[in-house]
Amino acid sequence: MIQKCLIANRGEIAVRIIRACKDMGIKTVAIYSTADKSALHVQLADESVCVGEANSKDSYLNINNILSAALACGADAIHPGFGFLAENASFARLVIACGLIFIGPHPDVIDLMGNKINARNTMHKAGVPIIPGSLEPIKSIEEGLKQAQSIGYPIILKAAAGGGGKGIRMIEDDESFLQAFNVLRQEAKNYFNDDSLYMEKLFVNAKHIEVQILADQFGHVIHLFERDCSFQRRHQKMIEEAPCHWLTQEIRQNICQAAVTAAKAVKYDSVGTIEFLMDEESKFYFMEMNTRIQVEHPVTEMITGVDIVKHMIRSADKQKLSIKQKDVKINGHAIECRIISEDYRNDFKPSVGRINFYHAPGGKDVRIDSALYSGYEIPPFYDSMMAKLITSGNTRLNAIKRMRSALEEFIVEGVENNLEFCYLTMFNSNFVTGRYTTQFANDWIKELKEREPTL
Repeated sequence: MIQKCLIANRGEIAVRIIRACKDMGIKTVAIYSTADKSALHVQLADESVCVGEANSKDSYLNINNILSAALACGADAIHPGFGFLAENASFARLVIACGLIFIGPHPDVIDLMGNKINARNTMHKAGVPIIPGSLEPIKSIEEGLKQAQSIGYPIILKAAAGGGGKGIRMIEDDESFLQAFNVLRQEAKNYFNDDSLYMEKLFVNAKHIEVQILADQFGHVIHLFERDCSFQRRHQKMIEEAPCHWLTQEIRQNICQAAVTAAKAVKYDSVGTIEFLMDEESKFYFMEMNTRIQVEHPVTEMITGVDIVKHMIRSADKQKLSIKQKDVKINGHAIECRIISEDYRNDFKPSVGRINFYHAPGGKDVRIDSALYSGYEIPPFYDSMMAKLITSGNTRLNAIKRMRSALEEFIVEGVENNLEFCYLTMFNSNFVTGRYTTQFANDWIKELKEREPTL
């Protein structure tokens, strides 16, 4: 049994993991940068260790310092959370080489699914439908142009090792392809140390559907149904919900089974997510796999009652899944709003500073995943997400109404934030009826600007 876990992350996900560990009787070690010495996760953990300066590369990405901290404090496991080192196979291998448990999938699986071209080929061989596009890295501009013309514009050009909304360009014609190719190749090299590019057909009005997977090290794989993550700005998710009410029971069954097939094809052994795009004809295609816990995992927890983080820890600890597929049921509907310290009236410009006053909403079926408190100083060095607000109800409309009330109660003073934007969205007729796609958020932001010239 894992006795002590070091959390190689910060913010609300570190707090979330600490709480799960406490429930399981596991002691926790928080790491922090000099900018995070007063952060909530540092205060909640049993122990804490400073691993470097404010810049991520000196602290949360400093593998030597993180491993040294784990060994020095006697931890026997490391949970990477999401972002930072969560999908870094080299880090996972070093954790294991140090005699520690890596709470995540096998490093070989992280490698395989981290390269999007390899992932596409693997899914293609497994019979999982993939988006029309490249099965090999694009070797030259000339080859890329031929492929793009064959697939048909618009296409999306991607970094093979990309993720987190980076390394992506939407291409409308030959001219924009020529302008973007070398720029994106250099960007991919800078971000991911891999300049390989590939392309996919761009579905403009698509649904972004992802399926939550639980697996163990004994070959058992189940799904926890799907989430709708179509509300995105610049490929970054903003609002998520579960389940996707657009799906018929037949499509739900098929997409969830495809996700299980995908996970089994790579011998997956942890918590993960299979992401799909669904076109206007309700045909779905594999997009990528996230080999980690997802930001939006709480909506799935709300409708299934399953603690995903605890299952992730148990799987790493070589315990068999404690639930079977027949045990998992959808109970109502849940919605999550990512509360970010950005000024939505100023093109979502990041905002940093001191939280002068913080009041979180409460009540039945309202959940807050946050690392905020009054007096906390938001540093300028990291992601701008402050909290996640999740509500649920026996119907989708009830979950929306509960979200409206919760947003009315939510107070964050001292930094600009998107609370008002989320609140307005909860009254948008297209959102309320669920008639929205991946293009919707961009159109909605444009509509708000037209309504109010100061936006």
